[in-house]
Amino acid sequence: MNPALVDVLRGSHLESLHAGALAIVDADGHSVCALGDVGHPIFPRSACKVLQALPLVASGAAERFGFNDAELSIACASHNGEPEHAATSLGMLRKLGLDERALECGTQWPSREPVLRGMIERRETASALHNNCSGKHAGFVCLGCQLAIAEGRDPAEFVHGYIAPEHPVMREVSAALAAATSTDLTRAPRGTDGCSIPTFGIALKNLALSFARVGTGQGLSEGHARAARRLRQAVAREPFYVAGSGRFDTLVMQALGERVFCKVGAEGVYCAALPERGWGVAIKIDDGAVRGVEVVMAAIIEALLSLDEAQAALIGSYARPVLQNWRGTEVGSLRPTPALLQALSGFRPA
Repeated sequence: MNPALVDVLRGSHLESLHAGALAIVDADGHSVCALGDVGHPIFPRSACKVLQALPLVASGAAERFGFNDAELSIACASHNGEPEHAATSLGMLRKLGLDERALECGTQWPSREPVLRGMIERRETASALHNNCSGKHAGFVCLGCQLAIAEGRDPAEFVHGYIAPEHPVMREVSAALAAATSTDLTRAPRGTDGCSIPTFGIALKNLALSFARVGTGQGLSEGHARAARRLRQAVAREPFYVAGSGRFDTLVMQALGERVFCKVGAEGVYCAALPERGWGVAIKIDDGAVRGVEVVMAAIIEALLSLDEAQAALIGSYARPVLQNWRGTEVGSLRPTPALLQALSGFRPA
């Protein structure tokens, strides 16, 4: 049974807990810190998007079609569906001579409430461009166009059905995921993600290893190491596109730049690369609560990295968030459990 990692307080009294597991691993695969069952396979969901984007850059597709930092950042994103996000995803497709009809991620309304309200008031309709995975899928379509050109085939025809496990695009993406995590995906649990591509069960320790590799390049092929570095740079330069207004990933990387690459996934998953320490982080909250996993991720950043006053205030607000009711009255808080703090207490900030 996994330990409690986050306390939820009502007033000063414990009301509930978020249990889970976390792994911090170096690029050689050595465990730096482990709590809970880090060998149990979990679905990383959107937390592994940077791994899925490695072939986009390593293949030369991103360079061929002139993708800029914002476009590479959104290829790694779970974005809010804000106008800038939709426009950037569409811009990627137009560079390929295609439009949103090429996307197979499905239609999703924007997750940011003011944007959603505005669209409804203007009687606008959502499209696949508003899907939080539209940038990732535009990257898949770009990779498909590159593969089609190499084979002398029509790109628009070739990319059709790219979400299928047996399609050449998904084979490339799955191979990159398998290599980065040192996981045999043919033996791993498999499901279908929210955006319709395959998702695989991978152990937390292997996910942490893959992010240590993303942060250092060590253990990746030369092409994937270059791709990881380019993607991290792009996200650090354009962090808005990896998530959006008011989001943890965007705010943390705006504040810390290339010192942290972090990415949330559905159902309480978080992964991060901490390049200056050479470590990767993977977290899974058992009940799937995003609020719980953000507390854990913030506590790890707080413990492992030296922060200036502004950075410490931001990270601290996520490590110990205040809970308010609908009148704005403070009614409680979240905080890392003593067990989590004890596990992190032996580290000096880098």
